[in-house]
Amino acid sequence: MEFAYFGPRGTFTEAALRRLPAAKGARTTPLSSIAEVLDAVRRGDVDAGFVPLENSQEGTVTVTVDELVGGDPLVIAGEVVLPVTFVLATNKSMDEITSVASYSHALAQVRRFLRRELPDAQIVNALSTADAAERVAAGDVDACVCAPFAAEAAGLPVLAYDIGDYPDAETRFVHVVRPCPPPEPSGNDITSLAVYIDHDRVGALLAVLTEFAIRGINLTRIESRPTGEGLGRYAFFLDCTGHLADARMGEALTGLRRICADVRYLGSYRRDHSDAPVPPPPGLSDADFADAAAWLKSLREGGKRR
Repeated sequence: MEFAYFGPRGTFTEAALRRLPAAKGARTTPLSSIAEVLDAVRRGDVDAGFVPLENSQEGTVTVTVDELVGGDPLVIAGEVVLPVTFVLATNKSMDEITSVASYSHALAQVRRFLRRELPDAQIVNALSTADAAERVAAGDVDACVCAPFAAEAAGLPVLAYDIGDYPDAETRFVHVVRPCPPPEPSGNDITSLAVYIDHDRVGALLAVLTEFAIRGINLTRIESRPTGEGLGRYAFFLDCTGHLADARMGEALTGLRRICADVRYLGSYRRDHSDAPVPPPPGLSDADFADAAAWLKSLREGGKRR
């Protein structure tokens, strides 16, 4: 197995990849952008890709979602949720720092610290937190916001620890492959979808949500993304609890197929989260659906089951 991931080495993405069971013993290759990683998977240059999808404070990594919603199909085969902590690494003292570099999502998570401690410093966008550390080591900028292991790898002293504005920050990373059958259900799964609705149909989004609600399927994420076809043309990226193999999920997908302009299946995979899945309301569990299906089957066969 060979994985491409959003590099360079020393990023949070690499740290999360080390926690992915499917990557144990695999060859790993860092690439300089998320689009490059996913294109390498599409071409078959690598077996899988590993990229950030969302952050608990800053929300979606839009390039990842847009690449999954558009382009040649890919599916998510797994996820890793990684706690994120930042440090200020530099060879200088605080009053000598005139410039600070980091990746845009990292800079957004330390705004308060930078406003309080370095209000006059120039903010420099880097390709990644590890790239920012390398630029400090090379003398291009004075300081960087990065992970502790990135500072260590670059040989930089840490001037301040745990500088993030949100101590419970987490980033979600996904394991992406070419279309293939999903892993077996684990009992705590997510199914991801891209749903394209008819923009001129009144109540189109409500109809989509109803397909899930009437089957007791919990939506954990919904986000609109422009399709590029003009103003008002959107696709919706959805995460919902359950697996493609579940009867309820199967019915929901067939319902979406009937009412939507298009539906792109983006994978069913085990959740990497400590929260227990939300149970379905009474009458909407898998057992309830199985019982109802058995009842209907008996009627069609002339049985007397009630």
